[in-house]
Amino acid sequence: MSDVGTSGAGGRRWLILGVIGIAQLMVVLDVTVMNIALPSAQRALYFTTADRQWVVTAYTLAFGSLLLLGGRLADLLGRKVTFLTGLAGFAGVSAVGGASVNFAMLISARACQGAFAALLVPSALSLLTTTFTEPKDRSKAFGVYGAVAAAGGAIGLLLGGALTEYLSWRWTLYINLFFAGLAFLGGAVLLERQPSRVTPKLDIPGVLLVSSGVFCLVYGFSNAATHNWHTPSTLGFLIAGTALLVAFAFWQSRAAHPLLPPRVVLDRNRGGAYASMFIASAGLFGTFLFLTYYLQQTLGYSPVVAGVASLPFVGGIAVAANLSTIVLMPRFGPKPLVTTGMLVAAGAMTWFAQLGAHTAYADGLLGPLILTGAGLGLVIAPSINTGTFGVAPQDAGAASATVTVGQQLGASVGTSLLNTIFASAVTSYIAAHAASAVLIGHPRLLGLALAHGYDTAFWWTAAIFGSGAIVGGILLRRGPLVSQDTPGRQAAAVTEAAAESGSQSLSD
Repeated sequence: MSDVGTSGAGGRRWLILGVIGIAQLMVVLDVTVMNIALPSAQRALYFTTADRQWVVTAYTLAFGSLLLLGGRLADLLGRKVTFLTGLAGFAGVSAVGGASVNFAMLISARACQGAFAALLVPSALSLLTTTFTEPKDRSKAFGVYGAVAAAGGAIGLLLGGALTEYLSWRWTLYINLFFAGLAFLGGAVLLERQPSRVTPKLDIPGVLLVSSGVFCLVYGFSNAATHNWHTPSTLGFLIAGTALLVAFAFWQSRAAHPLLPPRVVLDRNRGGAYASMFIASAGLFGTFLFLTYYLQQTLGYSPVVAGVASLPFVGGIAVAANLSTIVLMPRFGPKPLVTTGMLVAAGAMTWFAQLGAHTAYADGLLGPLILTGAGLGLVIAPSINTGTFGVAPQDAGAASATVTVGQQLGASVGTSLLNTIFASAVTSYIAAHAASAVLIGHPRLLGLALAHGYDTAFWWTAAIFGSGAIVGGILLRRGPLVSQDTPGRQAAAVTEAAAESGSQSLSD
C-alpha cells in the first residue's frame, strides 16, 4: 500500500506537514528529554549509576536496529497504517514508562518506544516524500522537517528541564500522549490510503542480518561510552556488527525482494546524503552532551536555564534549514550547502574549544551556538531532502529509513567516541598536574581538567565536521537536484515492478 496526500487541496498538504512535524518532534524530543530527568528517575526507582545509561540505550538500540524493517513495512502495509500504528504504540508504551514502579518496567517501556519509533519515523518521512513532489513545495516542506529534526534535541533539553523541575520526571514520558494524540487525530482525518500496484515480499534474511548488525554496532558503541574501547564486549560487538552488515550488503545484491534495494543507496547523491547525515549527527549529539554538562556542572545552571541557553542553536538551525532548502537548494544543489555547513560547524567547534573553567555564556557560548545551528541547518535539511529525492514510491520507506539509520548510528558513534576522548583527556590532565593540587587545591585542579577535556573533545568534533566537508565535497554531485525519472527509466521501473510481482506469483 502507498499513501499519497497530493490528491487533496494545497492547504491540506500543509496540514499533513504539521501532523508529520508533530510526530517527528515527539520522536526527536524523546532522545534527549529523558537526559535531564535521569537523576530524578534514578532516585525514584533506586537504580544504580551504572544502570542509568540503559534508559537511553534501550531506546536507541531498538530504534536503530529496527529502522529498515519499519521502513519496508511502511512500503508494504501502507504509510497511513504504519504511521497511525506507530503513534498509538508509542503513546501507549510512554504511558507505561511514566507509570513505572521499577527499573525493569522503565527499561522495557523505553525499548518498546524505540520499536514503535522505528515504525513511525520512516512512515512520516516517506509520507512527506510522496505528499510533496513539486520542487518548490518540497523545498519548503523539507526545510521545516529538517529544522524540527535538528532542533528537536535542544528543545528536548528545555522541555525535559521544565517538566522535571516543575512537575515530575514521569511527565517527560507522559507528554508524549499529548503529541501522539494530536498527530493521530490529524493523520486519521487527513491521510488517504491508496492500493499499491505490486506487493513485494518481505526479505526475512535481510531483516535478521541488518537488525542484528545495527544492534551489535549500537550496543558496542554504547558499551564503549561506559567502559572503554578495549574491553572484549565492546570489540566483540563492533566486529560482529560490522561482519553482519557486510553480509547484509552482500545479500541485498542477490535477494529477489531486497529489504534495502541497492538502487536506493548506489545513487551518488543519496549515498553522499546518508554519509553526511551520519557525520553531522555524530558531531551534533556529541556537542549536545558536552554543552549540557558544561552549562550545568561548570557554570551551575539549573536544568531549565540550561535548556533556555540552548535556544540560540534552535534559532540558528531553523533559519538556516529553511534558507538552504527554499532559496539555495533549487539554485545550487546540496554539494556547496553541505560542504559550507560542515565548515561553519567546524569553525564553531574551534570557538567552543577555547572554553575555560569559568567562561561567561555571552563571551564563549552564545556565538558558537548560533554558528553551530546555522552550519548544521545547511547540512541536515538538504541531506534529508537529497536522501529521499528521486526514489520510486515503492522505495520511499526504505530511503526514509536509511536517512534515519545514518542519524542514529552517527549519534551512537559520536557520543561514545567523544565521551571516551573527553574522559581520557581529563584523566591525563589530572595525572600530569597532580603535583599542583597541593598549591591550587583539588577542586580547582578538577575544574581545569574538565575544561581541558571539553576543549579536547571540541577539537575532535571540529575534525569530524571537517571530514564531513571532504566527504560531502567528494560524493555529492554539482548542481541542483534533477529527477532521473525520464520515460525510459519509468518504463524500466514498471518492468522491474512487474517482474517482482510475477516472480512472487510464481513462488506463491
